[in-house]
Amino acid sequence: MKIPHRLSFGWLLPALAGTVLLSGCSVLPIYPKGGSKNRALIAYWPAPEGSTKLKLAVKDNIDMAGLVTSAGSEYFAKSRPPAAHDAPLLAIARKRDIHIVGKANLSEFAVAPSGVNEYFGTPKNPFSGWRRLIPGGSSSGSAVAVASGLADVAFGTDTAGSVRVPAACSGVVGLKTTFGLVPIKGVHPIEDDHLDTVGPIGRDIALTVQGMDLLQEGFAAKYQAAVAAKPTGATIKVGRLYLKGTDRQIDEAVDDALTKAGFQVVPLKADFAAKWEQAKTDGNTLAAAGVWISNQQHRFRLTVAPRTKSAIFIGNVAYLKDYRKALQRRDEWQDALNGALSKVDFIVLPTMQSAPPPIPPNFQIGILEARILVLQNTVAVNFAGNPALAVPVPMRRGRVPATSLQLIGPRLGEAKLLNAGRLIEAAVGKVDHDD
Repeated sequence: MKIPHRLSFGWLLPALAGTVLLSGCSVLPIYPKGGSKNRALIAYWPAPEGSTKLKLAVKDNIDMAGLVTSAGSEYFAKSRPPAAHDAPLLAIARKRDIHIVGKANLSEFAVAPSGVNEYFGTPKNPFSGWRRLIPGGSSSGSAVAVASGLADVAFGTDTAGSVRVPAACSGVVGLKTTFGLVPIKGVHPIEDDHLDTVGPIGRDIALTVQGMDLLQEGFAAKYQAAVAAKPTGATIKVGRLYLKGTDRQIDEAVDDALTKAGFQVVPLKADFAAKWEQAKTDGNTLAAAGVWISNQQHRFRLTVAPRTKSAIFIGNVAYLKDYRKALQRRDEWQDALNGALSKVDFIVLPTMQSAPPPIPPNFQIGILEARILVLQNTVAVNFAGNPALAVPVPMRRGRVPATSLQLIGPRLGEAKLLNAGRLIEAAVGKVDHDD
């Protein structure tokens, strides 16, 4: 079977598209109570009126003491005991004078790149009109909570793009951190040996910096040092990566933002693009296999969604067929990426190759998931372990007012990435979500 829209990851995408045969349909869904109206938050604790505290949402695959960690799953929500302890990554936030506003929605077990959730409801993309657009996954609730103003900052997880893709879909900022920088104990895993990370999503760069300062002690000072070292765009050199299949208006929006920011821009060669595409295939293989590694015990649970079960079975095939071969190419890709970054400060490309597509009828949702795996330009970064930043930039003549520019940096380069994002944001302006 061959999927349209330039989809070609061998057997993986046709298999994922086959979930169309397994997806159920509910005509009048009844969602659990206690969440926000836009389905961004599974549990919602609004800040007191007049509060000036920073509002933080926490993705509900991250343990919070005394609360059930649902991981977006009806099965977990109804069968798991409350977490005995906070995930260690919450330690700084607990010490600060902030207000945690809720647990953020996500696709079940964090496996669906669309961000769709049948049980808790799918968070509403703020750019949706008469057709509902995907919110992007798996950290869909985290991004929508920020874009809609329910939270100033949200924590998300990113295995193959799950912070950057929903940030791109909702027109907010998302930071994928260096693999291993933020502890992932107490986080429901997918592929925690090589891919899983935690990062902040913010309405703008300044709030994303505050979010990162809740995850790494002393980060605000690192950011200020990065601002002082590279105060203007003229001091920054980027390698521009062009990929086949990207919508023209998205490439134009990215290039326009780079010009306005005043960056020195060097096009990357075709041989690096070929290595990128191989890394994308290998990263998707690891992510798919991780779904099996972490969730195989749930493949027969009655209340696990059929689409999630299908992803688990597909992951089994990926694990048996290609997982080890993909891992063998990881060192080579890390060398290639780091070699490119030795000549420039950052690599730049669109976060996604098109605007977020509409949510299709339920029986077509498998095709949608397969399509998103191709449209997102994110998993190759996870495969290497480097940090990356998704920054919204305005787009003309699109179905949405903004697309997303992705900056890839060297390991532990989060502060430098956010400084570059600051310069882009200052040049093109912030996305207005209040229209």
